[in-house]
Amino acid sequence: STISKDSLKASLLQLECHFTWALLKEHVGLEALEETILDHIKFFEEYSIRDYNILSYVCHLKNSNEEALRNLRKAEEAIQKHYPGEIARRSLITWGNYAWIYYHMQRYEEAQSYVSKVENICKTLSSTAHGKIQLPEIYVEKGWALLRFGRNYFERAKNCFENALTSEPNNPDINAGYAIAMYRLEDCAERYGDEMTPCLAALKRAVELNPDNTAILALLALRLQRSNQGNEGERYIEEGLQKTPDFPVFLRHAANFYRKKGEVNKALEILKRALALTPNSVVLHHQLGLCYRSKVIQLKKTRYTPREEVENLIQLAIFHFKTVIEKKPVFFTAYGDLGSVYALGKRYEEAEEIFQEVLQRNDVPCDEKQEIYSSYGNFQQFHMKSESEAFKYYIEGLKIGKDSFGRKKCSEAVEKLLKEKIERGSGDATDIGRLGLVHKLNGKKQEAIECYKKALDLDPNNEEYQNALVELQLSI
Repeated sequence: STISKDSLKASLLQLECHFTWALLKEHVGLEALEETILDHIKFFEEYSIRDYNILSYVCHLKNSNEEALRNLRKAEEAIQKHYPGEIARRSLITWGNYAWIYYHMQRYEEAQSYVSKVENICKTLSSTAHGKIQLPEIYVEKGWALLRFGRNYFERAKNCFENALTSEPNNPDINAGYAIAMYRLEDCAERYGDEMTPCLAALKRAVELNPDNTAILALLALRLQRSNQGNEGERYIEEGLQKTPDFPVFLRHAANFYRKKGEVNKALEILKRALALTPNSVVLHHQLGLCYRSKVIQLKKTRYTPREEVENLIQLAIFHFKTVIEKKPVFFTAYGDLGSVYALGKRYEEAEEIFQEVLQRNDVPCDEKQEIYSSYGNFQQFHMKSESEAFKYYIEGLKIGKDSFGRKKCSEAVEKLLKEKIERGSGDATDIGRLGLVHKLNGKKQEAIECYKKALDLDPNNEEYQNALVELQLSI
């Protein structure tokens, strides 16, 4: 062809579109993401341009470029419908995506023609060379795309919305995106021990500007519940149930609210309603699994456990958790959830198998790995009755230094295990030495030194304790 492939590639890299935003497929379950977007299109016609564009990118990642082109054509129809007066300006991302897909299909002439279209519009819209254009709506689209790709992208998403807010501080859509990004960051911070972000003000502002979007209303309620203002939160949830009784994203958050409040049956009722509307939603399946599991745990505490009911609930929880990992293999904590339910049903081989499957993967982020070590330690301690195996995995969780919810669970479990043994008098030098190691890994040097000294009193020639003690004393 007459077009130089290299110069084409150089121009493609200058475009602002899904192909240049570094959205990696290993961070999402493509099938799950596709279903989420299709569900969103069903309920939010006004965002279809955004949804069709990201859907075309997902189709490309699944190697179906023809399907990707079909979705871009749908995006174009939506642009003509919603923005008849500014088609060119609103088409920049769509045309960028067209250019990339044609490039991947080796249809270089067509790719070049879309690159030229974008470059010409950018010249008329902005004075900067190269058409790297700083339009607020481009930041917004990028922000929403980043949110869709999960927790590795929340910080970047927040920055995009922040950028866009500087030029349009009262735009409802931008405020909604900003508040959701802030909420997600704080959610992760709580769970994974990162810095907290003040999302409450952002949510209140977004609710004010988006009075009809009950999904944001529900996030505000969850945020209030988290800071012990559950009663105020519940008023918002009830308002949302009145306004949008059939909107699955809202229903999912509402169910989460009631589950956290301890009203599991109410949560289940709402989740079933949502599932009837969007039967493929991974998040709904996960929430259903959590509800059934917590019912099993409650029933096992009663004096006369109804066997058949428990068995039935275990089956349901297994079904939903399995659905989650089939549809979204990178939903790592769901493996631990599934393992724990197998264990509750005394299906130990299946539990072991699912734990091993996730423990052997090398793409699990540190903090989620810590949660899995905590679940597996629990399984070893309480179901397999092996304290030494449990200890081994709790310690693996502690060896990962990242401060997180999972690490905290490992730490609490292993301290409790060792202290109880030592207090019962069944603990020996090994257990006291182990407690020393736990304190050391938690940065409690003084407590660690005391433990190692006690362990050495009982086992004076132990080199491991001697070395640990010397090392600790030198580091103080």
